[in-house]
Amino acid sequence: MRRIAQVAAFAAIVISAPALALDGKPGAHGGKVYYAYSTEAEPLYPEGFKNWNYVNPNAPKGGEFRSAGIGTFDSLNPYNGKGRPSAAIAAETLMTTNADELSMQYGLLAETVEVPDDATWVIYKLRAEAKWWDGTPITPDDVIFSLNKLKTEGAPQYKQYFKNLARAEKVSDREVKITFDTGGEINKELPYISGQLPILSKAVWEKRDFTATTLEPWMSSGPYRLKSLNAPNGYVLERVPNYWGANLPSALGLNNFDTLRVDFYADLQVALEAFKAGEYDFRSENSALRWATGYDSPALQRNLIVRATPPNNNPTYMQGLFINTRKAKFQDRKVREALQYVFDFEWSNNTLFFGQYKRLRSFWENQEYAANGTPTGQELAILEPFRAQLPAEVFTTEYNPPKTDGTGNNRAQLMRAQQLFTEGGYTVKNGKLSNAAGEPMVIEFLLDAPDQERIIAPMVQNLERLGVTASLRTVDASQYTQRFNTYDFDITVHLVGQSTYPGNEQRQMWGCEAAKMEGADNAAGICHPVIEILIDKIISAPDKATLVATTKALDRVLQWEFYVVPEFTAGNYRVAYWDKFGQPATLSKYGVGLGWWYDAEKARRVETAKATLGR
Repeated sequence: MRRIAQVAAFAAIVISAPALALDGKPGAHGGKVYYAYSTEAEPLYPEGFKNWNYVNPNAPKGGEFRSAGIGTFDSLNPYNGKGRPSAAIAAETLMTTNADELSMQYGLLAETVEVPDDATWVIYKLRAEAKWWDGTPITPDDVIFSLNKLKTEGAPQYKQYFKNLARAEKVSDREVKITFDTGGEINKELPYISGQLPILSKAVWEKRDFTATTLEPWMSSGPYRLKSLNAPNGYVLERVPNYWGANLPSALGLNNFDTLRVDFYADLQVALEAFKAGEYDFRSENSALRWATGYDSPALQRNLIVRATPPNNNPTYMQGLFINTRKAKFQDRKVREALQYVFDFEWSNNTLFFGQYKRLRSFWENQEYAANGTPTGQELAILEPFRAQLPAEVFTTEYNPPKTDGTGNNRAQLMRAQQLFTEGGYTVKNGKLSNAAGEPMVIEFLLDAPDQERIIAPMVQNLERLGVTASLRTVDASQYTQRFNTYDFDITVHLVGQSTYPGNEQRQMWGCEAAKMEGADNAAGICHPVIEILIDKIISAPDKATLVATTKALDRVLQWEFYVVPEFTAGNYRVAYWDKFGQPATLSKYGVGLGWWYDAEKARRVETAKATLGR
C-alpha cells in the first residue's frame, strides 16, 4: 500500500502502510472504532495528542515560500490522468499520515473509522467542522460521489488502487460506509486504502467534465487555495484564512506561510542558476555532479545559502532503466539480460557521480521484503509450484547486477552481452546486430531531462560496439508524459516506490491489466502468469510472515526476469535553501523541510546581503 496524490509544499514523500494492531472501542455498527488505524504497530501519538513532535505549534504565520517546478503544466486536475497536471489544487483525504511513522493513519476529514474484525467494510464519521472553502459542510454524499468518480473516470492508478472498494453508502448525516469486494478473503489493507480516498466536492464536479484537462480553478477543502495562475509558467497559492482544520493536531505548526509560489523552469540546470540568483528559496538536488560542483557562488560563500544532507530513512525507490516488453524485441529474457551488461555502474560512480551512490539490486531495497540469498522455508514453498515457469536461477542463485572493476575496461561484460544476444536469436550481420529475419536491433532511450544523457551515453556506445543501433532522445516534459502514457518508448528511466506493507498497488506496477492500460505505472509492460498469482497472494496474505515471504518471492522473480537495469541510490537527502526560515527543534524521522516558517529577521539579513552580492 502506498500514499498516492497527497501533496505537501516541500515535504519528502512518505510511503505508508496498513496495519491493525490497535484495540478499538465498540462501535455502533458492530465493528471497532479507531482514532488511528494500522495493522502492525501501535500509534506513536495517543488519542487526544496536541501536535506532531516535529513542529512548533506556536510557529509564526507570514511571508512567502518559493519553490521550483520543471517543465510545464496544462491542467489543474491531478486526478483524471490527463495532460500534465500541477499540484496547485489538491483534495483532502479521510485520513492522514505523519512523518514520524510509516504505518499509521490518523483522522483528517474523518473523526473516526469503524472496522469489523473481518475487515469487509469501514464506516467513517466525518468531522462536524469539515468544510469546503465556501463554508458548506463536507458530507457523505461527497464521499460517495468521489469514490464513484475516481473508479469510473479517474486516472488508471486510482481505478486500480480503489478497485476493491465496491460501493459507498450514507449511514447518517455524518457517517458513510464503504463496503469492500474481498473475494472471500480477509484483506485488512482495504480499510487503510479507503482512508486515502481524495474527497471531491459533488456540488462542483457534477457540473464539470471530470475527464478533461482544465485550467479553471475548482473548490477544495485544504489549507491553501489558488491565488494567481500563470500557466504554464507557475502559480501562487494563498493560505486559506478560515481553513476548517487549522486547529487540528495534524495541522498545528504546519501551513505557516501566507503564500506558496511555484515557478517552472525549462530544465534542472536553468533552475539551479535561478536558485543561486535568489529567484526561489528551497531546492532538493538529484544530481551528484551538480551537488559536487554546481553550488559554488557568492551567496554560498557568504553563508546566505545553506547546504545540508539529512538522512533519508524512507524506503528506497527502485530507479532504473525499464525495458518495454510490449516491444517484440524485448520479450526474450536473454535479450533483457544482455542489456544488464552494458551499464558499467562502477565506472559511472567513480567518474560521474563522485562516489556518492550505491548500486540497487532489489525492488524493496533495505526492507525486510528484499530477496537475498536463495529461497528457503515459506518463500520456497510459495515458489515451488511454479518451478517450470520460472528461470532456474530463481531457485539456485542470489541476484546481483553485473559488477566491473571501475576502470572503464568492461570487455568481459560486453562479451557476455554478445553471447546473450546470440542466445536470444541475434547475430552480427554486416556490422549490425540482427535477428533471424534480418531485422536490426534498434534501441532508443527516451529521457525527460538532460541530466540522464551523460549516464546513458556510455551505454549507447557499448551497445554500438555490439552492433546495436542505439540512440538517446531527450524530449520536453509534455512530450515525455504523452509518450510514457502511451508506452511509445523502448527503454526509459523510471522510479517505483514501495511501501512497508505491500498490497493492492502491486497491480499497478506489474499486473497484466495495468500493462494494457494507458497511463498506468507498469512501465515495463509486465504480464507474467506467476507474477499475477504472487500479486494476488500478497493482497490476500493472512499474516505478516506470509506477506514477507510472498513479497520476497515476487522480488526474486522480478530480479531474474530482467525487466529493469537497476541504477543507484543515495542514503540521504541533498537540500539547499536560502537562510531565511525558522525550523522546529525536533526533526521528523521520514521527512525534510516540515514545519518551517518565515523568519522575518533572517529574511531581512538575506535580502540586504543579496543586494551587495554583485559588488
